[in-house]
Amino acid sequence: MKIDIVTLFPKMFTGPFNESIVKRAQDRKLAEINLHYLRKWAKGVHQTVDDRPYGGGVGMVMMVQPLYDAITELKSKIQNPKSKIILTDPGGTVYNQKKAAEFSKLDHLIIISGHYETVDQRVKDHLIDEEISIGDYVLTGGELPAMVIVDSTVRLIPGVLDKADATSVESFSSLTHKDANTQLLEYPQYTRPEDYNGWKVPEILLSGNHEKIENWRLEKAIERTKKNRPDLLKK
Repeated sequence: MKIDIVTLFPKMFTGPFNESIVKRAQDRKLAEINLHYLRKWAKGVHQTVDDRPYGGGVGMVMMVQPLYDAITELKSKIQNPKSKIILTDPGGTVYNQKKAAEFSKLDHLIIISGHYETVDQRVKDHLIDEEISIGDYVLTGGELPAMVIVDSTVRLIPGVLDKADATSVESFSSLTHKDANTQLLEYPQYTRPEDYNGWKVPEILLSGNHEKIENWRLEKAIERTKKNRPDLLKK
């Protein structure tokens, strides 16, 4: 999978993409991540990429021309139907695990990191496929959301994680048990020692009875979801 990120702050990505699972994916040639400095496509001596909004208002707006040229150039290098262009923007569709799984099946993903007040509306209307928000809050820019999208997407690419089923039973994946097929938060997990400061591992997990353990995990997953994310059960 090839991922192109257009940003005003490419140095922000250095640490997150050079560690852990994302680095492993790149080392294994399963993901290729390229950072592109937007001012490369800006016109004029000062490489301006933003301007005041028509009609007045506070803040600056990212100009359409640099983004048009950037997207046009990046698209021309890969002609593939399994590709998508997204913009990180607090007004976009809220990101979730289902969307991460969808993106992980692409061959090419272009991410435009929004900044300032927003981008010129013509970018949204004519140049991108989707606007993505990572939550109902506003950040200083779209770089952190781009990192979140890349991390959550790359880990789902087959071969990135050593255990193939590592992503099948976790929060926001469909937890299936007999007649139940519901999106739940993950059940509680324990490891050694069995007793620490009087805090004991539930005996059922030590029983070896896999059917009872499976029932217990489903019950605990439902309890946790009711407590922390009741909206998932309403869906």
